[in-house]
Amino acid sequence: MTAAKIRLYVEHPLGAGQSVPLKRDQAHYLFGVMRLGIGAQVLLFNGQDGEWLADVSETGKRGGALRCNRQTRPLQLPPDLWLMFAPIKKARTDFIVEKAAEMGAGRICPVQTEFTNSERIRQDRLQAHAIEAAEQCGGTYVPEVAEMQKLDRVLSAWDTTRRIMFCDEALAGPSSALSGVLGTDGAPWAILIGPEGGFSTAERKRLAALPHAHAISLGPRILRADTAAVAAMTLWQQTLGDWR
Repeated sequence: MTAAKIRLYVEHPLGAGQSVPLKRDQAHYLFGVMRLGIGAQVLLFNGQDGEWLADVSETGKRGGALRCNRQTRPLQLPPDLWLMFAPIKKARTDFIVEKAAEMGAGRICPVQTEFTNSERIRQDRLQAHAIEAAEQCGGTYVPEVAEMQKLDRVLSAWDTTRRIMFCDEALAGPSSALSGVLGTDGAPWAILIGPEGGFSTAERKRLAALPHAHAISLGPRILRADTAAVAAMTLWQQTLGDWR
């Protein structure tokens, strides 16, 4: 057990005795905001080496350092699941990224559909939200937030060994048993969530024609895009993921 309450993501190797330099914003948070001093304990992770308990060894206004003591948890990789979604209003897009990181997405992929309202995203800002979510939820892995791409381009270059769980609002109604729809053979998957205006007729027809895409209903009501992302990931995790 450890009394450390602060978890920090770092881009540095972690190991017994390893010194970990801090960036300016990290030093400000630990020493200016949280008022930590020499010897205080912090939990570190980097997405590769698990979680480590570290002690503050140097403090400063513009930097500082931590020294790794012992590993507290091994690396826990998420299932091989991507979340693809059409960005919506800023705060709700942030919500989708945060919840995807918390719920075990391996990769987060914004896509531009015919009815997507947002034409661009701030990838660096969304990646920071994914990092913060992993810090807060106890994760040891941070999913990559990819650059936004047009959906038709993504589908044209798709690796067909990765199946697509296509959440189609046109199918609103009682959900069938997902285990029968999705199977249980351990294949990699991607969840696809559409924009506020839904998928276009052309997009729906193209997805329906793909043998590796499987259309599902998320219940009798049409959900908002951010709600749909959480609902879809919950259903997938309970059926095929690491919640079982």
